[in-house]
Amino acid sequence: MTKTPSKIPADAAITYNGETISFGLVRTKTTRLSISVYPNLTIEAKAPRGKSLAQIQARVTRRAAWIARQLQHFRQAPPAIPRRQYISGETHVFLGRQYRLRLHTADSNGVKLIGRYLHVCTPTPGHTHRVRDLVEDWYRAHAERLIPRRAQLCYEQVKRFGIPAPTLRLKKMHKRWGSCTCTASIVLNSELIKVPSHCIDYVIVHELCHLRIHGHNEKFFRLLTTCMPDWQHRKRRLDSFAWATNVDA
Repeated sequence: MTKTPSKIPADAAITYNGETISFGLVRTKTTRLSISVYPNLTIEAKAPRGKSLAQIQARVTRRAAWIARQLQHFRQAPPAIPRRQYISGETHVFLGRQYRLRLHTADSNGVKLIGRYLHVCTPTPGHTHRVRDLVEDWYRAHAERLIPRRAQLCYEQVKRFGIPAPTLRLKKMHKRWGSCTCTASIVLNSELIKVPSHCIDYVIVHELCHLRIHGHNEKFFRLLTTCMPDWQHRKRRLDSFAWATNVDA
């Protein structure tokens, strides 16, 4: 699993509301500058090689309010849970609710959700790698069934705003909930199956809006608010589930 990077040495800094915000700087071949804030409070800016430090600092300054909110969120967030051991009693999350893992010795493999428990049957319950594979396959099957259905429902609600019909792909990602391309293709993180359905819808609508407006500018957020007036509440709820998934932020 891709992890949050260890503390990145500060290469530059800006000042926002009297606070110094230091960030690491990585030069890339890309044409766009991107800023990442990680749960360990590390900030990283990836910038084209041709951008001057002054230009980069100016861009980071424009994003300072967002960076400050992200830092505050991570300071208040619950600590990340230890790496899962896939043993009985361990907590796993499905559609926003927590379930306890129960392992059973059986002649064949199977996973069932019954009550507040996720039951895993296998001839080798002591082999944690096998239990992990069964649980991950179960999550993946539910993601492949549920998320495309929610995507279709969301598109039906927003297509009147001139948003093109997308092609959809699921992929397990560690840094992003979703992404899109200029060719009307959307990639959604299969880990979304662990968060509440209204948070899944937020990610879908967010990416659908990007099919019409690229970038997070004022026009984009105006369209997003038109399509989903309560998106900020949904996003805050989604952010609170990063601890329960394989998504770093």
